[in-house]
Amino acid sequence: MSIDRAALAAGSIRLASGVSFLVDPIKANRLWGSPDTPDPTAQLLLRSMGYRDALIGGLLLAAGLRGKGTRGWFLASGGADAADLLGGVGVHAQMPRSQRIIGLGGAVIGIGVGLWGATRRPVKAEPASVPR
Repeated sequence: MSIDRAALAAGSIRLASGVSFLVDPIKANRLWGSPDTPDPTAQLLLRSMGYRDALIGGLLLAAGLRGKGTRGWFLASGGADAADLLGGVGVHAQMPRSQRIIGLGGAVIGIGVGLWGATRRPVKAEPASVPR
């Protein structure tokens, strides 16, 4: 069984990000560039995003550890970032500069990583060693 190191890295980052939004959505939101304290409705949406990211990241991480196909999970990860970017474009003018750079820039990077992971060649299994 071969470990997919790229899936391990990308899954770990998305899982950690998701967990941070579940543990403390206000602090995580500040880390992503928002200086304001979100209202309760926004906090609900931040937690929802945390569940989504923790789930996708955990499943990408698990697939990478098992050496199973990770393309679909990379695509799901990139798709989640594409949804964030699309939603962010609609409120771009109301976002502080830091949030536009960090939040939307992070989404663009996430889309790129997701597409790269979904289109790269599958990880080859390491040849089994033959006992002598």
